[in-house]
Amino acid sequence: MTKKFEELGLSSNMMKAIHRMGFEEATPIQSETIPLGLQHKDVIGQAQTGTGKTAAFGLPLIEKIDIDNPNIQAIVIAPTRELAIQVSEELYKFTFYKRARVLPIYGGQDISRQIRSLKKHPHIIVGTPGRLIDHINRKTIKLNAVNTVVLDEADEMLNMGFIEDIESILSNIPNERQTLLFSATMPAPIKAIAEKFMTNPEHVKVKAKEVTVPNIQQFYVETPEKKKFDTLTRLLDIQKPELAIVFGRTKRRVDELTEALNIRGYAAEGIHGDLSQAKRMTALRRFKEGSIEVLVATDVAARGLDISGVTHVYNFDLPQDPESYVHRIGRTGRAGKTGMAMTFVSPREMDNLRNIERITKRKMDRMKAPTLDEALEGQQQMVLEKLRSIITENNLAFYKQAAEELLEEHDSVAIVSAAIKMMTKEPNQTPVRLTEEKPLYSKKDNKRGPRRRDGRDSYRSKGNRYGSDKNRSKSNSRGGRYQKKSQQS
Repeated sequence: MTKKFEELGLSSNMMKAIHRMGFEEATPIQSETIPLGLQHKDVIGQAQTGTGKTAAFGLPLIEKIDIDNPNIQAIVIAPTRELAIQVSEELYKFTFYKRARVLPIYGGQDISRQIRSLKKHPHIIVGTPGRLIDHINRKTIKLNAVNTVVLDEADEMLNMGFIEDIESILSNIPNERQTLLFSATMPAPIKAIAEKFMTNPEHVKVKAKEVTVPNIQQFYVETPEKKKFDTLTRLLDIQKPELAIVFGRTKRRVDELTEALNIRGYAAEGIHGDLSQAKRMTALRRFKEGSIEVLVATDVAARGLDISGVTHVYNFDLPQDPESYVHRIGRTGRAGKTGMAMTFVSPREMDNLRNIERITKRKMDRMKAPTLDEALEGQQQMVLEKLRSIITENNLAFYKQAAEELLEEHDSVAIVSAAIKMMTKEPNQTPVRLTEEKPLYSKKDNKRGPRRRDGRDSYRSKGNRYGSDKNRSKSNSRGGRYQKKSQQS
């Protein structure tokens, strides 16, 4: 059973942050977990992807932070660097009014830069097991003041061989703490960790059926990056959605897409985390009222939005993870109505698409990218339907004399053709320029070498010889050449 966030016992500053992000209604796991978290109880959250776990553990975690205390007070352990970055970004947005400091720690990033960041006294650390162990051994992270520990996607960390690392990290944290463990499944090793490191945990279980999307037709369109925008506009012309949401992976992408859509003649506005609350609310109000037909959004900006009447969702960029995919397409097909979701995928991202299908237990139908002629035909069909509707209304007496005069001068087919042409919105092909986004990592990239368990690519190529986290860390601490900047959405 879902609840409003106002019913969960959160502080006024936290509620302001939630409203700023556009969240309205808590998901089932949030409704059950947040009150337990605020009571400082240990929690085992068993839930499939797409249930809103980050807010479920993040909101009570942030509530406990004492910003006047410079020590690390909370630690979130995540299996991959991608998830660590994503979780840290979302936690950062929740801390907008509290100003708690959040720092992601993961392999592949220059460790000396991480050490400098740690000297700025973050309150919350989000890290991968391998890099956390590295800092613990170097004594650059001290966990003696930690009062909250979160294990995110514990079963995935088990699959990646991190159980011993997790036990080592937990053994460095005081026993007097709150532990929250989230896992889609509960294999024996995960149960053993819960028994060993948790105290009378409350078990919150969300059934898979609560995250399914039965009323939504799901399609994918395989298209190169350079052809995505033309594919999007042609689909908009053919499908003519009443209200549509287009999802981009980054804030830059949202801004560029919004501008490009307006150049092509579509009424569009964008929302992302950098916009002020007033601008976000204005865009959402106009979208709900129907004065704009396309809303362009990032994942974080659109999570929790409750907008009725959305008929189509377009995933312009493939989401970072299956959870985000479920959140995205869940904006349509509400209140018993049907919806349609189209996902654009490049050839290199097909493995990511199959992973989404596996997690959601739903196969997407392939949709061919429409041609320019098909887009024009779609517009013509709309005009024909409108003409038939006007004829059916039979309110044409005032126009019959003008029609008869035209028939004396021209062939009837030519007149009807002219009317259809005049009413048809021909596809706009004004050139637009979008910054290309790199495709998501896929299994095909493993041709370069094995995927490291901390979420980093390990490979050898000309001029690149990556070793273990430990060896690379030593190299970085000596001012080594192999420094990699993180990319943030």
